[in-house]
Amino acid sequence: MVDESAVKAVGAYGGGIASSGSVCGILLGGIAMISSIYSRGSLDEKENPRIWGLSKKFLKKFEEITEPYGGINCRDIACVDWKDKDAVKEYYSNPENSSRKICIELVGEAACILGELLEQEEAREKTEK
Repeated sequence: MVDESAVKAVGAYGGGIASSGSVCGILLGGIAMISSIYSRGSLDEKENPRIWGLSKKFLKKFEEITEPYGGINCRDIACVDWKDKDAVKEYYSNPENSSRKICIELVGEAACILGELLEQEEAREKTEK
């Protein structure tokens, strides 16, 4: 099941926050996922403190897997000038583009890391009950 409003909410994460080349949208998406599970729904609710620990763990792991590319910023990972329409077109239209392949691989790696962290947290919660 896909929550279209959630997909829309993270739409501008691409290209490193609104195509600025800043923080990678993969990292932001992972943090958004953690927040959707552990954050509060209103200011009247108490926030689950697990949100901070899990977010820090995910950030650390993401920093580790992106270190070979120069860091967590899209400009370092994808090596695309998102303001250059031709460069963006090349990035998306050429399936052999090596930086696009890197991004796709990082999506998979980050998803696995996030899944493992969430499973570990769920197991920890069960043992605490």
